Amino acid sequence: MFNDLFPPGVQHALDLAGIFVFATAGALLAVRKNFDVFGIAVLALVTALGGGLFRDLVIGAVPPAAFGELSFFVTPLIAAGIVFFLHPEVQRINRAINVFDAAGLALFCVTGTTKAYAYGLGLTASAALGVATAVGGGVLRDVLVNEVPSLLRDREMYAVPALVGSTMVALCIAFEMLNPLTSGIAVVTTFLLRLLAIRFHWRAPLAWNRRSSVSEETP
Repeated sequence: MFNDLFPPGVQHALDLAGIFVFATAGALLAVRKNFDVFGIAVLALVTALGGGLFRDLVIGAVPPAAFGELSFFVTPLIAAGIVFFLHPEVQRINRAINVFDAAGLALFCVTGTTKAYAYGLGLTASAALGVATAVGGGVLRDVLVNEVPSLLRDREMYAVPALVGSTMVALCIAFEMLNPLTSGIAVVTTFLLRLLAIRFHWRAPLAWNRRSSVSEETP
């Protein structure tokens, strides 16, 4: 059962932490795009809850946690309010977005995988849904701000770190080694891998024999 994988208090704390950091990333992007206060709140909510909403609908956890738990809905609004008044200087916003987004990616791929497994999915399907939980909100966020989702081009390895983290969790479940320590290691590994990819411009391979100098976008 799900409670055997994580104590309820630990799981709830992880969910809220992931929601908060993703909401912060969404709100910061809204500030960078010069959205008003309503736009900041909407982008924070979509970024924070989109992936989890998709996960819950797939596994049949209805009503989704985002609508059944008031704290899940309020937390993104708190993050949006903090960003509205205390957002970093304009030249530092992009760095802040990357850090918070990496943290949310790491937390959600772990919690998404464990919840999917707890609802009866196999290890492979659970890992895949963990990735979807981690990247789903970011995809919706990018679509709303009229940007090509990072998932589709995986610039600087957006989805790959989530896949690594979800796979680590699935393997820990398979070998009955999942606990707060191993889940924490999966979170930290995903987080660092994403930041290193940003720092050193790592990316997933392009199509075979495609020259990197060729433009990625069509006129």
